[in-house]
Amino acid sequence: MNIQIRLSIATTVLAIGIGCSQPPAGAAANTPTKKPATNNSSASKAQPKLPTIKLWVGRHEIISEIADSETERQKGMMFRTNMGSMEGMLFVFQRVGQQAFWMRNTTVSLDVAYIDPDGKIREIYPLEPLNENTVPSKSFQIQYVLEMNQGWFEKNEVKPGMIIRTEKGSFRDTFFRRR
Repeated sequence: MNIQIRLSIATTVLAIGIGCSQPPAGAAANTPTKKPATNNSSASKAQPKLPTIKLWVGRHEIISEIADSETERQKGMMFRTNMGSMEGMLFVFQRVGQQAFWMRNTTVSLDVAYIDPDGKIREIYPLEPLNENTVPSKSFQIQYVLEMNQGWFEKNEVKPGMIIRTEKGSFRDTFFRRR
């Protein structure tokens, strides 16, 4: 399919979707919509502190929580109010690929480092509190993502190309050692 046909289909789908969201003819324009039921579930609470591991990047030691399940990665730093100056959260993915992070329900200013399977930092980006726009990695060779307080990487002269190791060795040995 060429690009013009794709754009035409996308425009049609968008128009149909917008049309469906309008009130029916004759309906009051300001009719309130029904809000989803709320309860005191963990949906709006920070997840408990996750297991930690020591990381080294350059001469810096970090204590990082490990988010390695789908649920832990999805919740991440949501609803948390702070993070220690030498603490972080490491997201571990089962497959290598492009990753994208956002700041839904996250009020702590963070930087995100996209890391390849060997523990090499490929990219670093700032994330703004509560900004739901995704910040995708340019690389499709990302298996780990490290969130730190905003400015930490720059302040500590940590740059793309640097390798991160754990107290157990390389990232590959620590998280994907054959059993």
